[in-house]
Amino acid sequence: MSDAKKKFDKAVADLKALKDDPGNATKLKLYALFKQASVGDVEGKRPGFTDMVGRAKYDAWAALKGTSPEVAMTQYTDLVNGLLKA
Repeated sequence: MSDAKKKFDKAVADLKALKDDPGNATKLKLYALFKQASVGDVEGKRPGFTDMVGRAKYDAWAALKGTSPEVAMTQYTDLVNGLLKA
């Protein structure tokens, strides 16, 4: 297991200890980074305009297209660590 993967797994667990709500924009970024790190590039059709949450999630994830899983893991870990220090 790579060092980035170990840190990523720890950050996923540490995020559950976060007491304050980081806000929707940050949660969306965390979602997109998590999906890119664990699944890879987004696939499938973009949700319709009636599914605003699904559409926002899809768009956030699609914005990371081409980002390697290891880079996404590192960015996720850095974001979580920043939230925990704040």
